[in-house]
Amino acid sequence: MKFLTEEIEAYSENHTEQENALLQSLNRETYANVLNPRMLSGHLQGRFLSMISRMIQPDRILEIGTYTGYSALCLCEGLRENGKLITIDINEELETMTRCYLDKSVFSKKIEYRIGNALDIVPLLQETFDIVFIDADKINYISYYNLCLDKVRKGGFIIADNVLWSGKVTQTEPKKADKDTQQLIEFNRLVHEDTRVSNILLPIRDGLMILQKM
Repeated sequence: MKFLTEEIEAYSENHTEQENALLQSLNRETYANVLNPRMLSGHLQGRFLSMISRMIQPDRILEIGTYTGYSALCLCEGLRENGKLITIDINEELETMTRCYLDKSVFSKKIEYRIGNALDIVPLLQETFDIVFIDADKINYISYYNLCLDKVRKGGFIIADNVLWSGKVTQTEPKKADKDTQQLIEFNRLVHEDTRVSNILLPIRDGLMILQKM
């Protein structure tokens, strides 16, 4: 589902700073060679993530769901001089392509790319994070949220992608929805009612839930 008309979306992108050459190349190659390329954050959302990161100037970022590395590279743009981003993905098939682009980046030494199940890896992390970006399997969003919240500093942020799920979350009979949609409806309800965070759901692309730990 398109939440904006094509004209408005194009106008927004045309009046947003451009991707750098590496991100443009990664965008093109993802769409040319990878299944489900719409999973890529893309130009507008990527610049939004970059802007958020530059505003916060994080020391530590955790990303759950690397895909081909586009969002990781955008988030790195705001890292402090000695900052680090840890990104986790379970898909081994994309590792070669993704690692190639991460290694080409000026942020390569700041990125720790791990292949494996985030549900197993996150509990072992000893870091405290300024930003957590969740963009992985929707069925586990609540589990990721619960695992990550204690690892986010007070005043830090969690950003969850795809929380509008092509508009499916608005349907009037959630029990008849598919499992991913049901989980996202429950995730959105849970975080909205969680007194430990302040939240805003933005209809950017497929929906971004932004939470600040109180």
